Amino acid sequence: MAKPQKAAVANRHYDVILAPHITEKSTLISEANAVVFKVANDASKPEIKAAVEALFNVTVTGVNTLVQKGKTKRWKGTPYSRSDMKKAIVTLKDGDSIDVTTGV
Repeated sequence: MAKPQKAAVANRHYDVILAPHITEKSTLISEANAVVFKVANDASKPEIKAAVEALFNVTVTGVNTLVQKGKTKRWKGTPYSRSDMKKAIVTLKDGDSIDVTTGV
């Protein structure tokens, strides 16, 4: 008898979640069972929730998003602008956790 196959993870999930965002502030809120991810600029909250649940096998209780506007910088006197970045603060159910130091 064949082993039951796990449901295939949609490729869109990998396009939604780009990387974990590791800073002092994100480390502090990890004590409150939340994780911060860099996400695609066009990702919606339901897409982010579905992607995190599918990729990490956890239960998400809430998603908060914010768009960090790119800074204007100068290089050799020439101004340029960094890209805008969307971040998602994902709150997990009690007992669930995600180790961001390991890959997906």
